[in-house]
Amino acid sequence: MTTSSGRPAHHESADPPEDSVLDSLRGAVDPLEPRHESDPAAPTDLKTQVIRFFLTGVLSAIVDYGLLQLLMLAGLGHGAAKALSFVAGTLTAYALNRRWTFQAEPSRARFAATMGLYAVMFGVQWGLFMVLVPIFEDQNWGTFWATTVGYVIAQGVATVTNFIVQRTVIFRVR
Repeated sequence: MTTSSGRPAHHESADPPEDSVLDSLRGAVDPLEPRHESDPAAPTDLKTQVIRFFLTGVLSAIVDYGLLQLLMLAGLGHGAAKALSFVAGTLTAYALNRRWTFQAEPSRARFAATMGLYAVMFGVQWGLFMVLVPIFEDQNWGTFWATTVGYVIAQGVATVTNFIVQRTVIFRVR
């Protein structure tokens, strides 16, 4: 017996339906990706990943740094402004890296691992920023230059660490 789609009819199927409950929950697991997509048959090579990671990083840094400066202009202290701008930049980076750079399927494990990595990187980046800015301000650099140079150094350390961990652990093709 066949169904209207021409497939054999099974009364008890071991295969989950195409739109399973897990698929419908993906938006709750990965709020930036509501639907399931498959891992690519041919993963991107290292050079392509590095270029895409760099471009994603540039866009994410624009979001992060731009929001940092806007929040400080609005009167927020540099510590709180950096914390909020980091979250915005991180969400941008995660969405683009998962989908475009590493072309990885959304999963709870990947989402949790990425958020764990970002939490650690927040500590590293924010900590470096908070240490460096007062040092540069003591050199009479002014707030703009002190926060800019502090941002670049902290971002550089976080970027290199993020790429290595994401490529070798979180988004490696299995």
